[in-house]
Amino acid sequence: MNNLNGKVALVTGASRGIGAGIAKALAKAGAQVVVNYAGNQAAAEQVVQEIRGQGGEALAVQADVSKPDQVAHLFDQAIAHFGKVDILVNNAGVILYKLIQDTTEEDLTRILDVNVKGVFNTLREAATRLADHGSIINFSTSVTRLMLPTYGAYAASKAAVEQLTRIFAKEMGSRGINVNVVSPGPTRTELFLEGKSEETVARLASLSAFNRIGEPQDIARVVVFLASDEAKWISAQNIGANGAMA
Repeated sequence: MNNLNGKVALVTGASRGIGAGIAKALAKAGAQVVVNYAGNQAAAEQVVQEIRGQGGEALAVQADVSKPDQVAHLFDQAIAHFGKVDILVNNAGVILYKLIQDTTEEDLTRILDVNVKGVFNTLREAATRLADHGSIINFSTSVTRLMLPTYGAYAASKAAVEQLTRIFAKEMGSRGINVNVVSPGPTRTELFLEGKSEETVARLASLSAFNRIGEPQDIARVVVFLASDEAKWISAQNIGANGAMA
């Protein structure tokens, strides 16, 4: 089950957190992995070394996914090194906690550039460069199913990703490529925990049926399944990985 031997996976935003967990899980399942990062080269190289230390193959490539030319370079490097790309995981993203009335033009531009344009740019590249019978897993959030103040711009950007996924799944089906979304709930990463008190984390954990927040491996397991041949009949779907939070 979930055997990815011979496949090449490109994971955006994979230097830490959920992205790093996904990169390692894909490698453990047999895939060769391209670890994309925007700025933290040391963290990306650490992920690569961990994968290689477990007997896997990985390559770190810098690219700002909001820039089309850098996304093209990302695919260039992946294909030059591994010969192809079978799996694209669009994990890179930024978050913003502001009331809509307090959200500036600059705030909105930044979140749309990374969360929407970033996904659009990689999908456009994948349309001609992803291998036939490949898989694409985009990332949204369980926040799109809730109505939480201060998440307006973030939820809007992720709702756009969900719709891009549905349309792209229809466009790519003739090539045997399935396209899905994973929507995590609160997940224990450095970025998520930053600035949150123990009480806040406990309150968020209580929203889950299991009275805990997610771990990166909880999300990574879902991605590995969606990237496998066992999931080929699943496409244009939004999988909530949130412990019944929403």
